[in-house]
Formats: sequence, C-alpha cells, structure tokens
Amino acid sequence: MEDITRHYTNGEVTIVWKPNVCIHSEVCFHGLPAVFNPNQKPWINAEAATTEQIVSQVKRCPSGALTFFMNADVAAEGDVEPKKL
Repeated sequence: MEDITRHYTNGEVTIVWKPNVCIHSEVCFHGLPAVFNPNQKPWINAEAATTEQIVSQVKRCPSGALTFFMNADVAAEGDVEPKKL
C-alpha cells in the first residue's frame, strides 16, 4: 500500500493527513465540520476555522492520522516533525 501524506494549510498552521493511518472514527468531522467535511473535495478546508480551533480538533484524532505543524516553526527551524500532543 502506498504511503500517502496530504498537507492543508491556512498560512499559519498546516494540517497533515495520513489516510492509511485513518480509522474513520469521524471525530474530526463531528468536532469541526466546517474544516473536516468528507463530502467536499478536498475534504479538509484549513481556512474554515481559526488556527486555535484546528489545533484543538487535530489533537483529538484518536488514530494519529491527523497531525499539524505551525508554519512559523518550520520557517524558523527548517524541517520539524508534525505535532500530535
């Protein structure tokens, strides 16, 4: 199986999605449907909520398929690992 990773950003935070890790619990969709909508293409709209709302929701992902990184951290430090706190 191909290891796919997708990135969605609002300019401040980047959401990282690994579909092969996703268990489809729908926690993201039920918690923040303006951002996470499986009926839309692309299904993640990182500009539909505040950075704080996005970070809070991504932290609730039970599988770890959703992670995030702050774009300013990447610019300041180079490559950083996505955060799953």
